[in-house]
Amino acid sequence: MEKLFCDKIATELNLGFHQVQRTLNLISDGATIPFISRYRKEQTGGLNEVQIEEVKKLFDKYVELDKRKKTILKSAEEQGVLTNDLHKRILECFDSNILEDIYLPFKPKRKTKAEKARQNGLEPLASYILLQKDNEVRTKAKTFVKGEVKNVDEAISGACDIIAEHVSENERSRQQVRNAFEREAIISSKLVKGKEEEGQKYRDYFDFSEPLKRCSSHRLLALRRGEAEGILHVSISPNDEMCIERLSRLYVHGRGECSTLVAEAVTDGYKRLLRPSIETEFNAASKNKADAEAIRVFVENLKQLLLAAPLGQKRVLAIDPGFRTGCKVVCLDAQGQLLHNETIFPHPPRNEYAQSQRKVQKLVEQYDVDAIAVGNGTAGRETERFVQSIRFTKEVRAYIVSEDGASVYSASTIAREEFPDYDVTVRGAVSIGRRLMDPLAELVKIDPKSIGVGQYQHDVNQTELKRSLDRTVEHCVNSVGVNLNTASRHLLTYISGLGPQLAKNIVEYRNENGAFSSRKQLMNVPRMGAKAYEQCVGFLRVPNAKNPLDNTAVHPESYSVVEQMAKDMKCSVAEFVANKELRNNINLERYVTAQCGMPTLQDIMFELDKPGRDPRAAIKVFAFSPDVSTIDDLKEGMVLPGIVSNITNFGCFVDVGIHEKGLVHISQLADRYVSDPNEVVSLHQQVMVRVLEVDRQRKRISLSLRIK
Repeated sequence: MEKLFCDKIATELNLGFHQVQRTLNLISDGATIPFISRYRKEQTGGLNEVQIEEVKKLFDKYVELDKRKKTILKSAEEQGVLTNDLHKRILECFDSNILEDIYLPFKPKRKTKAEKARQNGLEPLASYILLQKDNEVRTKAKTFVKGEVKNVDEAISGACDIIAEHVSENERSRQQVRNAFEREAIISSKLVKGKEEEGQKYRDYFDFSEPLKRCSSHRLLALRRGEAEGILHVSISPNDEMCIERLSRLYVHGRGECSTLVAEAVTDGYKRLLRPSIETEFNAASKNKADAEAIRVFVENLKQLLLAAPLGQKRVLAIDPGFRTGCKVVCLDAQGQLLHNETIFPHPPRNEYAQSQRKVQKLVEQYDVDAIAVGNGTAGRETERFVQSIRFTKEVRAYIVSEDGASVYSASTIAREEFPDYDVTVRGAVSIGRRLMDPLAELVKIDPKSIGVGQYQHDVNQTELKRSLDRTVEHCVNSVGVNLNTASRHLLTYISGLGPQLAKNIVEYRNENGAFSSRKQLMNVPRMGAKAYEQCVGFLRVPNAKNPLDNTAVHPESYSVVEQMAKDMKCSVAEFVANKELRNNINLERYVTAQCGMPTLQDIMFELDKPGRDPRAAIKVFAFSPDVSTIDDLKEGMVLPGIVSNITNFGCFVDVGIHEKGLVHISQLADRYVSDPNEVVSLHQQVMVRVLEVDRQRKRISLSLRIK
């Protein structure tokens, strides 16, 4: 069976059979996706993480389908309807909808009108009517008037119920209607009576319809949310008359009384049973498709956010702005440890501007601050201007930092564990400062759904959303790598092969025994087995280790290869790593073995070019326009600097330094057709935008990236 699955997956993903088989074998042996992608390229033929994930998802899908087949086969056997042909059709079916169609005629069901008619012995009459050979149906029906069947009309009605159910359960009928839904179904919504005021945010959908195949994911999710809130009634339907006509061609043969009854039964079966069934199927399928698109957008945004440019290990003064309660100020050392905290009041109502300036100047000097992080929430712009007005004795750059999710972190168990003696305002300010230093290390502590970069994240399948987001965090953490001696337990949790318990054990071992001096020391950590070590060690860095390879992405299993190269160049490993000229003299072909192929050798040489490098971009200073503080300052035609704060599949939102974010519709992203906003913009990208329209009543701002 597994060979069959590998064949199917290889065909569906356009991969080689052995690529799929070896990938599944590695996963079965406990290898993680980041490890396979990075360190097993020879076995997989160079599959990347996305491809490996697709292989795994399809395999899991086919395993579940196989379980369903076994259930259906058992049910058919118990009912005595399992023929060789049926057995073969079930085993060879790999479409879940068609599999359920095959099962439907003998699937145990609640007592239906047709089942009741069968129990009353009316199935032969139904078969007679379906033949449509003569017009003596009432005469024929008299012989079935007995027991609970009181008269001829009841007999005929019961027989027609059987025909209607037969039409609704027939595979060909279902596929006919399914095709109609696929080609021409219309999704429509109507306002639920009396919900006009309550549902104002859905007013675009009070009387809405469009072809289902053209309905974008954000519109479909908005419709479903409106339906869930009781504001809208949503339906999906094809052209009913056309569907009934197509079904009639399958079942109605002639123009006699029997044919008329069959036509009526076809209409009844379609309207009462078949259309609702296929509508439910398409409801689920369209929702799954919309979920997948929304999750894709969320994943892409999260990836960009997590891989945002870090300031690095610098001393930071962070400010969580506020008016009435003041601005919470914290000073952090280069490792992000809290050194000092206090509150200043530069804004109304207290207006202690000069006093606050002096305090910040003193803190910058006292703690040798390199940079200032200002949260972008309430009073963020005012605080940014306040900081820019201060004169320091050295260059101190100020950065605007997104506060999304900071309040969630500050009230979390993680924050209470880190800062048990401080309140939420101090924790929030610390989080803002640490986000500037290393967004990835700080944001892994927060549920991704709270970071504010999603699209209808509360409406999509939560299990699939969590799985996708966790996988994204894992990908980002492992692609960057982490410092074994400074990484938090939460960051280590996402390293390939670790998880919460081993991450906790590593931190406890580090606290008890001091900093790690080599990767090999990891084997001393409680419960660190050979498999976990193999999976995690390549993604952990030990700066200033005796062996320079311990601070690279070169896996210890390949150290011997580098050592042999250094020996052949008559130098030490350290000299080999430091000297590019020596490495340029290496002929990689000489070092190819069964275990270490050319892909791994090329990865090793690429890594040694910039050992321990951070793949993220360098951070840039940014400033909003000093002329814009509120929506009332905006005028059509203005060109302003902004930061991309969120990306959806219909465009992106840009922060121009006021409370309301402006929307750049997908049609305004470029002077060309854009199918995916991510082709043009990235999260937290600094952009120049032109104001197209300002709706002050609805607090909506339309922007364009097309400046000219």
